[in-house]
Amino acid sequence: MRKLFVWSMGLCLALSFTGCKSSESAYKKAYEQAKQQELVETEVTAPVQVTPVYVPEKKEERPVHGANVREEKVTVVSGKDSLKEYSVVCGSFGVKSNADRLKNFLDAEGYDSTIAFNAERSMYRVIVNTFSDRASAERARDAFKARYPHRDDFQQSWLLYRIY
Repeated sequence: MRKLFVWSMGLCLALSFTGCKSSESAYKKAYEQAKQQELVETEVTAPVQVTPVYVPEKKEERPVHGANVREEKVTVVSGKDSLKEYSVVCGSFGVKSNADRLKNFLDAEGYDSTIAFNAERSMYRVIVNTFSDRASAERARDAFKARYPHRDDFQQSWLLYRIY
């Protein structure tokens, strides 16, 4: 009787461990699939550096800009709709939620940031500050970079000339 009891307990233990393996592997598969999806989303939502090419549509007089000023037609989607001619852009995103996250960070740091959308490039631009003249915008961009020397993404800040 005792041998039968020990033998049946051993069989039950063996079956229970066998049952755990299948659920464990299902869990592991689901975890790995979620991890892969997270990596794909991270790669897709990473900021994209875009080098614009300016092609004039009409012959009209526009201010001459250097290589570090981009001309774009943008519309404000979040923040104050008071963009002036020159703006300091500290981030560009293809996904609005990433732009919102950076805007919230900048607002917490004391900036009155704005998110503008460039429909031509399908990019959300996070704007730190905006000015009527280029010299003030350049000073603000340089001051912004100096405030965050450890942030490589902020060191890529650039000036946007808004086209209407």
